[in-house]
Amino acid sequence: MTRRPDESMTLLREVMERPLDPGYAAAAERRAQSPDGGTRRAAWVTATVFLVAAAIGLVVTVAAVTLRAPQPAAAEARTLLETELADRERQADALGAEVDDLSDEVEALRSQTFDDQDPDVQAALLRDGVVSGSVAVEGGGLLLTLADASALAGAEIDTDSQVHDDDLQRVVNSLWYAGAEAISINGRRLTPLSAIRSAGQAILVDLQPVSSPYRITAVGDPTTMQTEFAKSPGASFILTLSSFGIQSSTTPQSSGLSVPADPSIQTFYAQPLDSSQDDADDTDADSTSTEPPTSDPESTP
Repeated sequence: MTRRPDESMTLLREVMERPLDPGYAAAAERRAQSPDGGTRRAAWVTATVFLVAAAIGLVVTVAAVTLRAPQPAAAEARTLLETELADRERQADALGAEVDDLSDEVEALRSQTFDDQDPDVQAALLRDGVVSGSVAVEGGGLLLTLADASALAGAEIDTDSQVHDDDLQRVVNSLWYAGAEAISINGRRLTPLSAIRSAGQAILVDLQPVSSPYRITAVGDPTTMQTEFAKSPGASFILTLSSFGIQSSTTPQSSGLSVPADPSIQTFYAQPLDSSQDDADDTDADSTSTEPPTSDPESTP
């Protein structure tokens, strides 16, 4: 039997002689016998896809409109919260003004009481008042300002370019090291019990929010403070902050700086004198001192 010359190339021969798979060939033959069937099937598939896409688009549109539509209950709750916040702020301002008036009265009574005292006693009282933050301080010192980096319109806010609570803590500690006698941040007096902390994106000084730019006023000897602050870790830390775009300035002033008293100062051991109890004690003391002692005649030998 004679072998075909291309017997070793069966695969290539099959590809050349039968390029279409039998299944595909049968399907092509059926479409050829029904020329309108393929067209109707393609039209049906296209219509189905279009309807599904339209339904999905309608559902998404309705959901977006529903979510973006103002909710009466939420808007009413927000309005109530804003009104309550404004009322509380007015109450806080009124209480702060009352505290200032009472502090002035206390200071006047203190001055009246200790006017005739030893000057050393008066100096000690003033020194203690400055340290505790109960008295306002005026004079020269350093005025230091820190401000967040300016963000471009529409740009995402970079937290590294914002001043944080620990940044203020480091700068304030360096100012104390430099010899500051009294310090305030945006008008809030710092005392030995003050806390600088964060709540979310806000910075709180004694639970009161402060915002950029942060104006740090430090009263003390301006020359000494400027020299010592330049050698402190705070000065080098400010240079590090500037590399993130945070703006800063330090200005020595020979006079004109003012640090207010802390309106929330409180005592832990001293208590107000009860006037009624005091009057009763005075009456008992007077009766005890004015009535002569009596003796029993029968007991006298």
